[in-house]
Amino acid sequence: MKKIGLLMVAVAMFSACRNTTENNTVRQLPDSVKIVSLNGTVSEIVAGLGLEKNIVGTDITSSYPESLKSKPKVGHSSKINVEGVLSLQPNIVVAIDKEVSPQLAAQFKTAGIKLVLFKQEFSIDGAKNLIRSVGDSLLQQTKADSLIKVFDAEVAATQKQITNTKKAKVLFIYARGTGTMMVGGLGTQVDKVIELAGAQNAVTGFSEYKPLTSEALVKANPDVILLFDDGLQSLGGTQGLETVQGIAQTNAGKNKKFITMDGALLTGFGLRLGKAITELSGKINNAVK
Repeated sequence: MKKIGLLMVAVAMFSACRNTTENNTVRQLPDSVKIVSLNGTVSEIVAGLGLEKNIVGTDITSSYPESLKSKPKVGHSSKINVEGVLSLQPNIVVAIDKEVSPQLAAQFKTAGIKLVLFKQEFSIDGAKNLIRSVGDSLLQQTKADSLIKVFDAEVAATQKQITNTKKAKVLFIYARGTGTMMVGGLGTQVDKVIELAGAQNAVTGFSEYKPLTSEALVKANPDVILLFDDGLQSLGGTQGLETVQGIAQTNAGKNKKFITMDGALLTGFGLRLGKAITELSGKINNAVK
């Protein structure tokens, strides 16, 4: 009965995020509320709001801050272990709307678990809206406002830097060994962050992700090739990348212009977007100078 009562209190609070009580005190999330997050960016924001102690489980992409790595994992956002989530007895599950299927949402509803879904847009305003939405939903509006002030300051500093970024053609390769190599097209997170960093995506002919081919690679002829840190490692490092068919025929391959970044940072579009843009811009500039 205690758990059911707590859940009812949490649900009531979520339906009136910015309302106040009759004695004009601000509503707060009960300290005992248990949260499971199914998205790395959302997990980072929840932790930034001071609620990391309430997180009882996350998906495997939740790797920042470092302490989140020790939280129980319930699978990848694209393949969530429902039984694993339920075993943690959460009151609230938070996720990105596009990553939760209707079937998964129905299972949480049947189990009596509050599911809170957020929209994510790959832009500066989109990141701010996500921070604000998570803060509103978890009754942490004041903390969210503080996080957004820091975010704005970091992005403003970044925008001064990128005016000096050379308009290099950057190709992003998602790699999980030579057997799984995909190219990031228009509209993807990497496409948007490359643009924010002052460079341009070497790919212009398609959207989303497509398998890497030597013909497409040569046609794109990037000045710089960008990978996740662990993606390059999966290929055996720089030497392994250079053996991929078509790499040697590109400007990037001829000049060995390969850069890597942490995947969660590069594609998160959350609290650390300013840092991601700054780091990417700096690495592109260093590569092409």
